[in-house]
Amino acid sequence: MIRAILVSLRPHQWTKNLLVFAALALSKHLFEREAFLRALLAFGIFCGLSGTIYVVNDLTDLARDRLHPRKRHRPLASGALSPEAARGVAGVLGLACLGLSLLLGRDFALAALLYTLLNLAYSFRLKEIVILDVLSISMGFLLRGVAGALAIAVQFSDWLVVCTILLALFLALAKRRHELTSLNDAASGHRPILAEYSPYLLDQMISVVTASCLMAYAFYTMAPETVEKYRTDRLAWTIPFVLYGIFRYLYLVHQRDQGGSPTDLLLTDRPLLVDVALWALSIVLIVYTAAGAPMPRAQ
Repeated sequence: MIRAILVSLRPHQWTKNLLVFAALALSKHLFEREAFLRALLAFGIFCGLSGTIYVVNDLTDLARDRLHPRKRHRPLASGALSPEAARGVAGVLGLACLGLSLLLGRDFALAALLYTLLNLAYSFRLKEIVILDVLSISMGFLLRGVAGALAIAVQFSDWLVVCTILLALFLALAKRRHELTSLNDAASGHRPILAEYSPYLLDQMISVVTASCLMAYAFYTMAPETVEKYRTDRLAWTIPFVLYGIFRYLYLVHQRDQGGSPTDLLLTDRPLLVDVALWALSIVLIVYTAAGAPMPRAQ
């Protein structure tokens, strides 16, 4: 049962919660012990909350998952974990994480609560409303990023808010497209909302979001307030990494028929993984060595 519970929490999906470290890295507090520990606790809390939501999702989709060729092997759908035990795990873990969130302040706790309520609303209703389904997913990513800033008491840039929403929308739309094209006629049976989409519509939406995301990131790196904050205009040098990452993802979606799980794609596609790693490394190097400032030592 312990193994079934751990699988239901989907720890391989917790990489999405690394977004809580974005504010830490960009605020120049990455090498400060207290700030890092607070961000680490925030990451752990969101891992617990996201795991709780995954269990709730499996409970609400139990009947459909049993008919899905891949999802029928999940612990709840296969019978390895009973619905009663799953409800108990979700309740205890969710409440425990919300309680721990108070240790990082009232504002962080409010963001964690909003994240939980948004995802519960998605599980029970929003996933059945066209367009709102993908928008609610993107707002979940945004709340992760904002919560990371609230955990260490720094401001989250408006530009990063826009970039986060657009990137999350890009991933959500690509996932919908993969589900629609891979399941074909059975798509609406697996996820009813897919009946409201078509590959053409999704491709149009992805094109708009992709261009908007690239432009927003470019404007962010060259914005006067960004240059003033980091005392450098070299963040624009990271644009090629973003271009390659998005183009590589589109290639995998259209040419390799992938994109069903952004997390799995990131962890299994070596060129994409290397690109993201190089982008993150370049951000840290530019931010912490800007204007000749020495790299701070870890404390």
